[in-house]
Amino acid sequence: MNDEFAAVLSSSEIRFERLLPGPIETVWAFLTDSRKRGEWLASGPMDLRVGGKVELRFKHSDLSANKAPPPERYKEMDKTGHHATSKITEIDPPRHLAFTWGDGSEVVFDLAAQGDKVLLTLTHRRIARRADMVGTAGGWHCHLAILVDKAWGRVPPAFWDVFRKYDGEYENRIPR
Repeated sequence: MNDEFAAVLSSSEIRFERLLPGPIETVWAFLTDSRKRGEWLASGPMDLRVGGKVELRFKHSDLSANKAPPPERYKEMDKTGHHATSKITEIDPPRHLAFTWGDGSEVVFDLAAQGDKVLLTLTHRRIARRADMVGTAGGWHCHLAILVDKAWGRVPPAFWDVFRKYDGEYENRIPR
């Protein structure tokens, strides 16, 4: 875990690693419990079985008590929120969870205990195009920054402030 930025594993796959406070069941709850997941990514029910439905209700401005206006290009989406439906493709509680993503790709979470901490590895695979990878990497980077603060008991900055800090960063980091 040398870098906070995504590792590019291939032309269709990226990986992030974050060290979070344990136990592993606490981190698992941040992935699977609607309320806890809603604190850093998106709320919504999750049927915890292979083939189970995952509903993701994104409302980025609600991810922190700190507030900042969204960039112009996201104003309408932020006002109404965004909803996506996915399907669980792999599950081994409390260590492994994979589900489809709206664009046909797949996100995979792996958890490994490291003493009193947990290594969260997020792999997003089967990303169709470089432009999608740039956006996906930037989005996960921001959401994971919020998760790290929440997991460590800190109030994160406003999501849109985090987004502004990293917007465009992956355009320079992901090979053409």
